[in-house]
Amino acid sequence: MTAAPESGGERRGLLPRFTLKDADTFLLADALGDIQASDDGLFTADTRILSRYEMEVAEKRPSLLGAAISQDNTLFTSHLTNRPLRALGERVIPQGVIHIERSRFLWQGALHERLRLTNFSGETATVPLKLVFEADFADIFEVQGHRRSKRGDLLEPELYADSVRLAYRGLDERLRTTQLRFSVPPVALAAHEAAFSFDLPSDGVAEMFIEIGASCDAAPSQQRFEAGLYALSQSMHERLKRGGSLSSSGRLFNEWIDQSRSDLALLTTVLPTGPYPDAGIPWFATQFGRDAIITALQTLWLNPALAAGVLRFLARTQAHEESAFRDAEPGKIMHEMRRGEMALLREVPFGQYYGGVDTTPLFVMLAGAYEERSGDLQLVDEIWEHLLAAVGWIERRLDRSATGFLDYARGTESGLANQGWKDSHDSIFHADGRLPRGPIAVVEVQGYAYAALLSMATLADRRGKSDQSRAWRERAERLAASIEGRFWIEEMKFYAIALDGEGQPCKVRASNPGHLLFCGVPGRQRALLVAQQLLSAGFRTGWGIRTLAEGQARYNPMSYHNGAVWPHDSALCAAGIARYFGSARVAPLLSELFQAANQFGMRLPELFCGFDRRAGQGPTPYPVACLPQAWASGAVFMLLQACLGVRIDGRRREVHADHPSLPGGLESLSVVDLSVGDATVALMFKRVDEDVVVVPERVSDSHAHILVHCN
Repeated sequence: MTAAPESGGERRGLLPRFTLKDADTFLLADALGDIQASDDGLFTADTRILSRYEMEVAEKRPSLLGAAISQDNTLFTSHLTNRPLRALGERVIPQGVIHIERSRFLWQGALHERLRLTNFSGETATVPLKLVFEADFADIFEVQGHRRSKRGDLLEPELYADSVRLAYRGLDERLRTTQLRFSVPPVALAAHEAAFSFDLPSDGVAEMFIEIGASCDAAPSQQRFEAGLYALSQSMHERLKRGGSLSSSGRLFNEWIDQSRSDLALLTTVLPTGPYPDAGIPWFATQFGRDAIITALQTLWLNPALAAGVLRFLARTQAHEESAFRDAEPGKIMHEMRRGEMALLREVPFGQYYGGVDTTPLFVMLAGAYEERSGDLQLVDEIWEHLLAAVGWIERRLDRSATGFLDYARGTESGLANQGWKDSHDSIFHADGRLPRGPIAVVEVQGYAYAALLSMATLADRRGKSDQSRAWRERAERLAASIEGRFWIEEMKFYAIALDGEGQPCKVRASNPGHLLFCGVPGRQRALLVAQQLLSAGFRTGWGIRTLAEGQARYNPMSYHNGAVWPHDSALCAAGIARYFGSARVAPLLSELFQAANQFGMRLPELFCGFDRRAGQGPTPYPVACLPQAWASGAVFMLLQACLGVRIDGRRREVHADHPSLPGGLESLSVVDLSVGDATVALMFKRVDEDVVVVPERVSDSHAHILVHCN
């Protein structure tokens, strides 16, 4: 993932932002419904097609009463009221008597908005209303702060009786347009504003409908608004139905589960290859390889269909040729895909970019985990050649590496300097803070490579390819021995974060070795030493696990990768610890992340600052974190799986729950519609004295033989 900008745009006031998304279109606006900050806007295909959109009532911004988005993330509603108005004659209509309800949703690439004005003043009121708008057609990278030496041309706006068309011809010669259409013709229309006037008797109501998009062919109306909202709600309902669902004895905990599920549904687009989660809004509202794979791993036990869609899409976009500019090599799996002007002009390499060293082994890992979980051999057969190409790239890279590990070095200066999940320029360093010379081998990627080789060995075994299986298994064991020999730092009782190009270890205590536990590389004694440190005060904030321990060079709890808390990282560390030491060790981490979610309105952001927890204070937000973010939303499901000790073998039609635990405050948790082979089961986890037991409650097929085993 390309690192987020260091600081956000300037905003007037402290109004919160609200997000809407549909397919590759998303909107960021404030609680008034206005777009007035430098990084807000209506975006489609990585281009901002509306950069300003403000409503004024009698030349003043209305007062905010309240704003919210529906539980299913489809409909934004803001309740506003007037400041004092001049009435007929010289009487003044006092403030707070005109109610303005501003409702909107995104559907099929357009913003659909309804303004409803109600007069509670007891006398007739004339309400002048103005909409001010602009479209800068900025590329998403420009919005993030990239400066371009030259831009295309903004064309003269085209004005019609009930609409306006804004346009931009880019340096790529593509014409990008924005059309605003109104159900009520403006009394005055200019290039960047539309004025309206509503005469409202006492208790009178007036409505206006607006549509804004790259192209709006039909006139907005109540019928179109209601039909679009119904279609969107049905689409979201179908997305929310997919996979197993969870419900606990805790009302607030259920809110976290439901919000996380809704956010994943919001971010997921159904592509020709199946469902695929965009990484996050606003900076990463597109397809990323690493983020999608980890999100699929987090939710695999509940919804294997998401993993299937991710695997098919990434197989289809696999690299087939070398490109230093795109950091592409045959067999590599895509890191990032962009569709904006700068990507099309190759001003940035991210049009289809492969600069992620971990995405390829994670792809193979996901294929192995998917087949075990689902029992579906057909998908792996379908992408088998892609898996061979991926593992072929891994092995070639291992063979030509000076250190013998899966390392990275960008092909050109425009690529990412660091190509693991911590991809900030300064996220990998030596103990004294020096930045290492490459190629760099980060520790968690070696764990992914080990797990990928084992996955291929298992998949080959099932297909009668015993020679290939044996070779991959032996290579995995050799790699594990090398990891233990080169990355383990005895004086630290911990693993180095990386080896530099000369094979020297970066002796830094970071969260990365928690991923090594997730992959099962260390022996039990070293795993215990790592787990103890990850759960110690140096890493643990009381809200989760820091990316970097206190006291390390470059430690900064306000930094992107050097001390902040990333929920997905904490979840992977928790899953790794549970793999060795059971669920009881990680149930407190689940409680901490739940309490953090509670402070963030039940929606965990991409990351937050890594300050220690203090009484009466919540976690400190990171100012430009994506919200929602797919793998932050998926963290609760990986944490719950770790706590419940759940493992599902779809081929054998078995559900295992190894010494399950529940976080403090929960007495029970139910899982329904959990697919096991071609049947579904319902399970209830209940606290009984000091233990948690699992009780099978229902199997969809009375003839299905499903083994539920609880240790």
